[in-house]
Amino acid sequence: MPKIKTHSGAKKRFKLTKTGKVKRSHAFTSHILTKKTTKRKRGLRAGAYADETNAATVKRLIPYK
Repeated sequence: MPKIKTHSGAKKRFKLTKTGKVKRSHAFTSHILTKKTTKRKRGLRAGAYADETNAATVKRLIPYK
């Protein structure tokens, strides 16, 4: 059986927790930050979990994580 290639973009963006959930970070944090409120930017710093509907797809992209 050949090895499966890991998706380069996905390995930079997602991590798996010990229970198997897919951890992700929020978007909209890199630039154009002056118009965003401090409260909004602070909220975007916190991590989040990928939705269950997308979790299986992401796990397929990062088979060895």
